[in-house]
Amino acid sequence: MCGIVGYVGNKQVVPLIIDGLRKLEYRGYDSAGIAVVDDAKHLELRRAEGKLRNLEEAIRLSPLDGNYGIGHTRWATHGRPTEENAHPHRDQSGKIVVVHNGIIENYLLLKERLAANGSIFKTETDTEVVAHLIGHYVDEGLAFEDAVRKAVKELKGIFALSIISVDVPDTIIAVREGPPVVIGLGDGEFFVASDIPPILQHTRDVFFLGDREIAVLTKDSVRVTDFDGNILEPKQQRITWDPIMAEKGGFKHFMLKEIYEQPRAVRDTSQGRVSLDTGKVYLDPMDISDEDLQAVTAIEIAACGTSWHAGLAGKYMIEKLARIPVDVDYASEFRYRDPVLKETDLLIVISQSGETADTIAAMREARASGCKVLAICNVQGSMIHREAEGTILTHAGPEIGVASTKAFTSQMVALYLFASHLAQVRGSLDEEGAKKLAQDLAELPLKIEQLLNDADSIEELSKDFFRVQDFLYLGRGINFPVALEGALKLKEISYIHAEGYPAGEMKHGPNALIDEKLPVVVINTKETGNAGSELRYEKTHSNIVEVKARDGIVISVLTEGDSMSSKVSNHIIEIPETSDLLGPILSIVPLQLLSYHIAVRRGCDVDQPRNLAKSVTVE
Repeated sequence: MCGIVGYVGNKQVVPLIIDGLRKLEYRGYDSAGIAVVDDAKHLELRRAEGKLRNLEEAIRLSPLDGNYGIGHTRWATHGRPTEENAHPHRDQSGKIVVVHNGIIENYLLLKERLAANGSIFKTETDTEVVAHLIGHYVDEGLAFEDAVRKAVKELKGIFALSIISVDVPDTIIAVREGPPVVIGLGDGEFFVASDIPPILQHTRDVFFLGDREIAVLTKDSVRVTDFDGNILEPKQQRITWDPIMAEKGGFKHFMLKEIYEQPRAVRDTSQGRVSLDTGKVYLDPMDISDEDLQAVTAIEIAACGTSWHAGLAGKYMIEKLARIPVDVDYASEFRYRDPVLKETDLLIVISQSGETADTIAAMREARASGCKVLAICNVQGSMIHREAEGTILTHAGPEIGVASTKAFTSQMVALYLFASHLAQVRGSLDEEGAKKLAQDLAELPLKIEQLLNDADSIEELSKDFFRVQDFLYLGRGINFPVALEGALKLKEISYIHAEGYPAGEMKHGPNALIDEKLPVVVINTKETGNAGSELRYEKTHSNIVEVKARDGIVISVLTEGDSMSSKVSNHIIEIPETSDLLGPILSIVPLQLLSYHIAVRRGCDVDQPRNLAKSVTVE
């Protein structure tokens, strides 16, 4: 989950790397560091504990310069988040420098072996072992690249590495086994990074390294091989994101900007994929045919965190429309339960980054059982995108805030499109029904904009609750995932304990928590004319009455014009009427805003909440 930036070329390297690290700070902010080499083969290194601004201050007090270099922002795994453990790390000679994202599982065995040969270690990290191991093979007479290749073959675990050597000028070696590595292609300059935003203002031409691949970057060229030295031809792609999309654009925080980008993200995810005239859905080309979808007997969804909540909403969509059973698993648990899978099963994996380690592992487990895999992700060229038989890209644009917002709503739109497509392919949805689904989706961005235009009322509501210590969120049916996601957003960025719960389970425990101090958020929307929706609404209304009877403070998310639950709620948040299947996308927007404003009032770091990182690339 750490961030890596490297550059070789003719630009000023220090400001370029620092600016790149700033765009990657969402990946880790326990410490940061930079190493550069100049024409005289003089290596300079600066590191600092804490956020990037501390490194910038260290550089201001003790400037450095060079022609090429690497930088790192850390999310601590092995070793405390101290300056000593900050990357980059050096070998015994001090000439070889490494930055690393991932975990080296066998580092203790390697450390013992190297220590027996005279290596003296100065940190608690697994990364320092990598530097010493490469240095050891250089000392034995191997060329720099050959030493890297031999060393990485001995590493067990997952790792992305960028490595430089004082003795090999204007060269960076990048390695991937697990976490993402992006190579940027310029004119007389090349870039390496953990994600696309640091590269975008310099070049839009990139490629992603694959697992067990090595790239050697110089001013003149980039060459890619596998771990055995076989030459590879990477698949270059052009990124269409506007670099401005990755900046705050006048908003106080990235999270707030990304909340307000949701109408556009929903439009971009659905645009060109559905016909209003016929309701027909056109998914991206994939190696999953209509015949394959007709033969599917069950669907598994695997995801983590917010993406898991999207998957849970997707279960309701798919089962409602396509009438096929769906199970939703935490990707981190999927392979450890020894899942029973058949070739006629379909696995859907959901990941904003397309690089989530647990989700990749679940995907590979399913493919080993003969299942086809459909991915929903936001990053073209990511590992999940490349390995899945089919992908629905969400087109949400870069999401920098650690707490996911627009990625979540875009994922639900992608699942809605897939559910409609699957239902049409399997004959459970007629043209009239498909056209209604398409029309509802077309109206959705304007309804989100309507909610955002009334955001001041949510900010006012936050004043009443930013000092509380606990929240309870309740929902029934497809509103249950909204309760889970609303609670997650609050706990992630405000550090208030919050729990999402099925409304129907209140009598089985949570009622004991309710008193006059507990805010209870109840999502109780309904679709007019839908008998099932109205029954769900009535049952959830009874839960609101139960909470009130126990003096709980009820904040209800209701459909505009509600005349029943509104009367027994302390506070109401109204959303425009829509179908049950799209209701969660509208319901979550004010809850995102509520979490944001509560966190701001509590003085929390909204974009970079403690102990969390944006892309979880280690298990």
